[in-house]
Amino acid sequence: MANGSMQRFFGGSPGAVVVKLVFLSILVGAFMAFFDITPRGLIDGTVRFVRGILNRGFAAVEEVFWWLVYGAVIVVPVWLVLRLFGGGR
Repeated sequence: MANGSMQRFFGGSPGAVVVKLVFLSILVGAFMAFFDITPRGLIDGTVRFVRGILNRGFAAVEEVFWWLVYGAVIVVPVWLVLRLFGGGR
């Protein structure tokens, strides 16, 4: 890949992206350690979530729909404000 192609793929220079990823990994790791969350626990929780959806049927689909609505009430206006004020660039 040419240097310009790599920068487009990575979203910046590869070195800067690696530094950002290391910093974010440390922050996320500290957050997870603070709340005693482990990768294994996340996987187990995801498996329980999927099994719950399969076991509960339509009620679970309705619950996920409401999670989508509740999240969209926050996410969409924030996204819109960021786009209007140029924060999304």
